[in-house]
Amino acid sequence: MKSVNPYLTFNGDCEAAFNFYKEVFNSEFQHIGRFGDMPEDSEYKMTDADKKKIMHVSLPLKKGYTLMGSDTSDHYGKAIIGTNFSISINAESKEEADQLYAKLSKGGKETMPMQNTFWESYFGMCTDAFGIQWMLSAPPA
Repeated sequence: MKSVNPYLTFNGDCEAAFNFYKEVFNSEFQHIGRFGDMPEDSEYKMTDADKKKIMHVSLPLKKGYTLMGSDTSDHYGKAIIGTNFSISINAESKEEADQLYAKLSKGGKETMPMQNTFWESYFGMCTDAFGIQWMLSAPPA
């Protein structure tokens, strides 16, 4: 396993929160992308407001940790404050990601099956039997 990082979800104020965290941790964004950056052939049509929201942001912290986050969109519903986080695992391989996903989702809920994505990652999301949300990624297959 390459790394394990906290992933925070917001209701439209991710950019403001991460600008705050950038100052707190004296760091710079490694990546920031918006829902409007998604390819046009995505599975649902976004509102203009959703297109401006943060799809993904990465803020490196000291000692190799990264704080990650995104806004939720109208398509996925509101984030519930207090449970608006996931644990993000960057696996070494597709096989490791698949094994972890299968084990973590058993008895829980498969939110997004493992798949290659437009951002060139093998990625999936699930909630375990205890209600903890997980994001798994690996180099693309």
